[in-house]
Amino acid sequence: MGPSFRLPPLRHAHDAEILRLAVPAFGALVAEPLFLLADSAIVGHLGTDQLAGLGIAATVVGTAISLCIFLAYGTTAAVARRMGAGDAAGALRLGVDGLWLAGLLGVLLGVVGFAAAEVVVGWFDPDEGVAGFAVTYLRVSMLGMPAMLGIFAMTGLLRGLQDTRTPLFVAVAANLANIVLNLVLVYGLDLGIGGSALGTVLAQWASVLAYVVVVRRALIAQHVALGWSTFGVLASFRASAPLFLRNVAIRSTVVIAAVVAARMGSTEIAAHQVAFAVWTALALGLDAIAIAGQALVGRYLGASDVGGARDATRRMVELSVVFGVVLGIVIFATRDMVAPLFTDDAAVQEQLSDVLLVIAVIQPAAGWVFALDGVLIGAGDARFLALAQTLTVVAFAPLATLVLALDLSLEALWWAIAIWVLMRLALLVRRASTDAWAVAGASR
Repeated sequence: MGPSFRLPPLRHAHDAEILRLAVPAFGALVAEPLFLLADSAIVGHLGTDQLAGLGIAATVVGTAISLCIFLAYGTTAAVARRMGAGDAAGALRLGVDGLWLAGLLGVLLGVVGFAAAEVVVGWFDPDEGVAGFAVTYLRVSMLGMPAMLGIFAMTGLLRGLQDTRTPLFVAVAANLANIVLNLVLVYGLDLGIGGSALGTVLAQWASVLAYVVVVRRALIAQHVALGWSTFGVLASFRASAPLFLRNVAIRSTVVIAAVVAARMGSTEIAAHQVAFAVWTALALGLDAIAIAGQALVGRYLGASDVGGARDATRRMVELSVVFGVVLGIVIFATRDMVAPLFTDDAAVQEQLSDVLLVIAVIQPAAGWVFALDGVLIGAGDARFLALAQTLTVVAFAPLATLVLALDLSLEALWWAIAIWVLMRLALLVRRASTDAWAVAGASR
């Protein structure tokens, strides 16, 4: 699993099944951050303060959502293991429990987020005008929180069932609807930044309803009830706790970076917002192979085929690194053309172009990180992931603080983020080289 100085083979025995899962997953994953990219492009032309407000609100919303991504990842791994062991009904039951858990968490986060919007935005210490736009976007966005978490749960179930096409269709349709709704609400009805958030909320609720219709058909076919199970929901929460802690650690890095950027000034947080939106789109694109890793490794280990899991892992690492190189080259070549798409502010454009260079350089390492992360999630090695990510954020925090203390640039902050990626890579490569993660059976 370590570094290799030879080119990967052009063809491999696992390529067909990896691509069968990864290609549709890529489309769905890239479509998801396009919600934010579309909002950034539309809101960015309202003004720099609006874009900066979106940057703060999007960081808060993204934090809440990222902390709950275990609803997708944990479900994918658990369902895939059950499918590998030949228990389709049990796999579907896990998905139903995950949906109920998502609904409960979504309502709780939505209520808390709406009530605490002003306090949370105040933590970023923005200018008064920026703060008002951030609070507006955040409060409207909270109305879609139950739907967003429900999307995670249903997507995880379908991926575990080895179906990545349905999430692709739903994500593309929702993204197109989001763009149309935003244009109509922001410019047609003159609702400003609040209209942008409302358009995204409406698209999210339409998406989760589409998922429920699709999943209900599978439940009927396997005679699995859609009803509540207290035991199942609690079991789902307990099993997902380590992944939740992993997400807390990862998102802490994102929040620390956003706070540092916000304290640099409105220009810096505006550029950081767009850069992070681009980073997220690239990261989730790379995560397509990680999604295949979750589904395939979970299925292989559920069927007690440890050799197949290891072989697929090696191939996914090779493909992810190559994909990261390609993405890095594309960003490097187009970085000066990307900035004007999001803002007319020359200062923001200049800062963004510098940061995109850093993002381009780190893409190959990011591809390696995402592949191994997906493999270990699929293997159910969540406790190690929680510990490893906690160590990396503990190391990142002093770097970010130093950037602010020395009054360094936004580009310097992103080089600190690049170091964080390399720290993650070192820990994941070390773990993947051992036998501790490859536990066979229907459950870990």
